[in-house]
Amino acid sequence: MQTHIADGSGEYRRAMLGMLLGSLVTFAILYSPQTLIGPFAEQFGIAPSAASLVISCSTLTLAVSMLLVSVFSNAWGRKNLMSASLLITSALAIASAFCHDFHALLVLRLLEGISLSGFPAIAMTYLNEEISPGSLGKVMGVYVAGNAVGGFAGRIVVSLLTDLFDWHVGMLAVGVVSMACSVLFLLRLPDSRNFKPESVSFRHWIGGFKSGFSDRRLPVLYLVGFLLLGSYVTLFNYIGYPLSRPPLNLSQTVIGSLFVFQLVGSWSSVVFGRLADRHSRAGLIGVGVALSLLGAALTLFGHLIPMIAGIVLFAFGFFGGHTIASGWVGKIAPPAHKVYASSLYLLFYYFGSSLIGASGGVFLTAYRWPGVIGLICGLLVAVAGLAAVFLHRKPVSSGKRALSRAAERG
Repeated sequence: MQTHIADGSGEYRRAMLGMLLGSLVTFAILYSPQTLIGPFAEQFGIAPSAASLVISCSTLTLAVSMLLVSVFSNAWGRKNLMSASLLITSALAIASAFCHDFHALLVLRLLEGISLSGFPAIAMTYLNEEISPGSLGKVMGVYVAGNAVGGFAGRIVVSLLTDLFDWHVGMLAVGVVSMACSVLFLLRLPDSRNFKPESVSFRHWIGGFKSGFSDRRLPVLYLVGFLLLGSYVTLFNYIGYPLSRPPLNLSQTVIGSLFVFQLVGSWSSVVFGRLADRHSRAGLIGVGVALSLLGAALTLFGHLIPMIAGIVLFAFGFFGGHTIASGWVGKIAPPAHKVYASSLYLLFYYFGSSLIGASGGVFLTAYRWPGVIGLICGLLVAVAGLAAVFLHRKPVSSGKRALSRAAERG
């Protein structure tokens, strides 16, 4: 008989703390170097597109590794794999602070992407197995909030300490704090009680991923995720360039602090999630795209207030569109294979971050900031087109099409 953790219990509070800590560590380490792309380019004498690989190589290996990790978690256990993921990643983050060669830094960031995959790939499964269905909402909210707070905290800590000392000190601080949080995660997260070990089955795994293409809207939604995160990461990878140069000349600390406006994404996700129950999801993706387009355009003005407004609007629109697309995947995927469809969405999602995020540096070098915004706007227009053409109406099933043709012949 299964025993679930209910709201109000000590175990429930420990589970919330564990999810918050794990989420903080994951996204602080993953995105903390994002404000350092400019300093990396200058120190190592490389192009911005090459410097952005500190983000892209991690998200790329994270995306691929997440597809494999779910298989092994069925045999090794949820908490064990999540704890190992966080501890190993924190150790790699500490090691990266001592790098004085860019290629060595990239190798460690690549390994961080692999080790990081163990937490986000398993966290949702752990929560669904261990938390009472009626108490799941609050702890899920804490987990999502940790994503935004962790990403912001990592960036601001690195930016502040880079200004005071150098980026090595900033990344060391993120690594040490992450290690402390990882140890606390291991000690405080309740053990799995409803986990049932299974043998590793790649045949079942492959069949599950095939089902992720059973509905024609699913690959379109994967592509939407690819384009959305690609545009989002591109903007925030390179926005430090116009902010740090004339006429603004902002310091690393101020630039890092501007990432606080990304926290509007937590509110945006709630707003769009509620609207999805009453309005067209394709239309809501269009609304999110329109807000992001307006936000991107505002960053071209070259003045601080319009740029801040642009960052807020862009983040609000992105998180809204991502909330709708990712939730839609879970809604239309086959019930027994939702985890595989979600994994495919995340694969495309992080591939967009890696591939498009790196290519934005080419546009920056060739066409400066307006070129980056042109790329981003093109990607967002493509998202709107996909939503309007392929997602606006529910596809007619093969059975209904056959009945329709028979009726026409009759």
